[in-house]
Amino acid sequence: MDGPSSLQALRARYGERYRWLVLLAVMVGTIASIMSSTIVNVAIPDMSHHFALGQERAQWVSSGFMVAMTASMLTTPWLLARYGYRTTYVATLLLLLFGGVAGGFSNHFSLVLVARVAEGLAAGIVQPIPAIIILNAFQPHEQGRAGGIFGMGVVLAPALGPSIGGVLVDWFGWRSIFFMVVPFCLVSLWLAYRYVPVTAPGGLPANRDSAGIDWRGLLLGSVGTLCLLNGLVQLKSGTPLEAGALLLSAVVCTVVFIWWQGRLARNGQPPLMDLRLFRYRPFAMGSIVAFIYGTALFGSTYLLPVFMQLGLQMSPSHVGTILLPAGIVLAATIPLVGRMADHRPTYLLVSIGLFLLALSFALMVLIGLASPLWLLVAFAILGRIGLGFILPSLNLGAMRPLDKPLIPQGSSTISFLRMLGGATGVSLCGIVLEWRLAAHGASLASGVANAARISAFGETFLMLSGLCVLALVAAWQLRPSASPGQNGGGDPSS
Repeated sequence: MDGPSSLQALRARYGERYRWLVLLAVMVGTIASIMSSTIVNVAIPDMSHHFALGQERAQWVSSGFMVAMTASMLTTPWLLARYGYRTTYVATLLLLLFGGVAGGFSNHFSLVLVARVAEGLAAGIVQPIPAIIILNAFQPHEQGRAGGIFGMGVVLAPALGPSIGGVLVDWFGWRSIFFMVVPFCLVSLWLAYRYVPVTAPGGLPANRDSAGIDWRGLLLGSVGTLCLLNGLVQLKSGTPLEAGALLLSAVVCTVVFIWWQGRLARNGQPPLMDLRLFRYRPFAMGSIVAFIYGTALFGSTYLLPVFMQLGLQMSPSHVGTILLPAGIVLAATIPLVGRMADHRPTYLLVSIGLFLLALSFALMVLIGLASPLWLLVAFAILGRIGLGFILPSLNLGAMRPLDKPLIPQGSSTISFLRMLGGATGVSLCGIVLEWRLAAHGASLASGVANAARISAFGETFLMLSGLCVLALVAAWQLRPSASPGQNGGGDPSS
């Protein structure tokens, strides 16, 4: 393909810096997708009041997004091969833009959920792409630096988002949160048309005549995820029979999904998830870490703003101000750790991060209505330092040993498992919180904070701390069995 937007033409036009320009283009789109996933949490209390929602229905604003994002992540390799990087990327950004505008103008909660699902579908397709670029376009000795720079840019969204979002909620209401993604989407669309090539992975022309997507596998994955989340909800609010049936259905869907993916591979058809990935021990262990880490990360992203607003009686803008220093520390930590990942064992960096994250969750039990604000800020900063160690290291440690043709599948699979954990974590935190509130005889419905409500939140944070300790055990197994680092030096579309 030798058109003006082909990989070869763009590389000839921009030279050696082209790989950084491609990374910049996808970074802005990823910022928009991550912002759409996290910033809505600041508006959940106001949205719940506006639509008269209970806690379980309100959490579906986050869980619905997570389910859609989790399912769509498995489609990224197929979409890139069939339609190419630019068409896939632009289409998903337009879908994300639609979700933000539609959500902001919605007058019914069902329409808000539809908008969140649209945003989730777009975010799921976009988010595996940066890892594919980093592991193919950069040499092994600079992959950590590229990942660190990319990560620093991406975390500015959740770092600054709650602060800006809190002010917007106080001044303009919850609808303004949805509109925040609009300028990022518009800038990213401009960058995409300028720098993102039309080619498919490997620099080849997009193959519109390739085999169709595995709709059966996609349906199994989506149904299994929905059954898992609904089963978790029914554990608290439904009957044991309903919960058991849904959770059993999730297990059945998982088993059938794995069998079906194996059958497709044996018949020479492209699966959604290439099971050969799990023959690599670092990838298999990294997948376990990614799932548990996703559960703790997204669960806490949902839980912390709710705790500060409904537990500590803070305003949305106050919540954003409290979280801002932690976000800035996270943005500063990631590039430093990224450089370390080029020279230090990634399993060690991931383990340090998980330990700090677990410690920050455990320390939250010390926070009460009379606690000084600096203590809350310090614990939040400690957790964000832990995230700064994990974010640039986990993908590199899990995916460096993979053969280059498996990198797109590896990126989508590990992202899928992380987001599956995230979708589980949001529901799990809501369920455990409701359970502990009932055990303490407290409720979120009353406008008065009390020690019983604070204790329920603290015990939910302890659950997240325990999950991080489990992930720490798996992270220690990320040590590669063979020499990693054979995947660098390719093209951005390789």
